[in-house]
Amino acid sequence: MLKKQHQHSDRLLSSKVIFHVHGITKVYQMGEVEVRALRSVDLELYEGEFVVLLGPSGSGKSTLLNILGGLDVPSSGQVFFHDRELTHASDAQLTRFRRDCVGFIFQFYNLIPSLTARENVALVTEIARRPMSPEQALELVELGDRLDHFPAQMSGGEQQRVAIARAIAKRPEVLLCDEPTGALDFQTGKLVLEALAQVNQELGTTTAVITHNAGISAMADRVISMRSGEIVSIHSNEHKLVPAELEW
Repeated sequence: MLKKQHQHSDRLLSSKVIFHVHGITKVYQMGEVEVRALRSVDLELYEGEFVVLLGPSGSGKSTLLNILGGLDVPSSGQVFFHDRELTHASDAQLTRFRRDCVGFIFQFYNLIPSLTARENVALVTEIARRPMSPEQALELVELGDRLDHFPAQMSGGEQQRVAIARAIAKRPEVLLCDEPTGALDFQTGKLVLEALAQVNQELGTTTAVITHNAGISAMADRVISMRSGEIVSIHSNEHKLVPAELEW
């Protein structure tokens, strides 16, 4: 599948900034209590990079990912996608941004049980601007031989790879993944990470993966560590591992 990539990824040094996040906070009102999910976060994500957002539950990872993906808006601060400010976008503009630019992958696969793998992916390709074919997307995640299988006929890892195929079939610029291996065992999780790495490498899709599993961070270009709604460190991996080499 993937070749070993122990060299540092120099492509990021010349990459364009795809997301620019400046001073964003997110406050939720829970009855009488104010919950600060994000506290003045600054961040840039680069075109084509593979980023891991690492931290315990409640550290703000999912809130940050949801804001980047246009599923939520910050209480204050600014978010730019290329030169477009998302912070004050209308609901219709955010819907278009999500549809055209972002692929989402969650811990649970959200496949429609009565549709085959091919049909689940086709749901997205029918509304996308410049989609790949469902067959091509499934081939990319090594499921070319399971096109006509229903979710119940597939393992958890295969279902998650169908979900990845569905997310990438519209050729999004960004792939946002929230605990994509959270419901999977170690070996199956590695296959899913392999599919994500393959997409990042072959399509150049900027990929951000949320996890509380520090072992996954070794495959990233950069690791963004969060705690209590803040980014506490960002470091680059000079020697990325391929998923097959990961241990956790």
